[in-house]
Amino acid sequence: MKVVIIEDEKPAARRLTRMLEEKNINVVHALHSVEEAVNWFNNNEHPELIFLDIQLSDGLSFEIFEHVNVKSNIIFTTAYDEYALKAFSLKSIDYLLKPIDEDDLDKAIVKYKSFAGTSATHINVNIEQLKNILGNNEKKQYKSRFTIKIGQRLKLINTSDIVCFYSQNKASYAHTSANRSYLVDYTLSELENILNPKHFFKVNRGFFVNITSIKDIISYSNSRLELKLHNYSEAQVIVARESVKSFKNWLE
Repeated sequence: MKVVIIEDEKPAARRLTRMLEEKNINVVHALHSVEEAVNWFNNNEHPELIFLDIQLSDGLSFEIFEHVNVKSNIIFTTAYDEYALKAFSLKSIDYLLKPIDEDDLDKAIVKYKSFAGTSATHINVNIEQLKNILGNNEKKQYKSRFTIKIGQRLKLINTSDIVCFYSQNKASYAHTSANRSYLVDYTLSELENILNPKHFFKVNRGFFVNITSIKDIISYSNSRLELKLHNYSEAQVIVARESVKSFKNWLE
């Protein structure tokens, strides 16, 4: 089986390439933008299967099909649940939610092989229908700063300066690189929808950590992990056992 990966995040593309090659699947090429993909498909034999990120650095990946009659089956990849679920609801389209899980990848490949064994030549992707669903959605905007009330004053804190968010006594706090904690007007559930998942990970029910704040990762009891963070020592930060696998994928 010959595969092409279209993914604008190069570390994610390299990781998926390794996962596929470990399954003896030939990754012919990894492409990183709409423009690069259009040029490549216009000048090369199309593979049997494409792993296609929905949002690329220069636009929605569906723009590729406006310029090229792609003769390949497609498995969509996405970091955003709402996109994945809408794409998946369309007939004959599979998807993988990033960071891609090994078991989910296996299931998607099995599904593709079962389809490839039929008399059909390739999945008939309704591009116009997909564009109607996703075409008007700009790349999801995540919160870049928080307004913190301190007495009668307001303070702006950039999200990049936040080491972690944590829950305490039914309230949520942001702890900054200046080693100070501030009350925020969001629950952790609400934060989950407004924090960029590339930068923040919910390690347990009470903590989000910024990837740039992780100083050390230590094996902990019951197959868990303990995180040591820069400028934060108020409490232990433990990655829940059920989150360890996803956390390791996120780190990559």
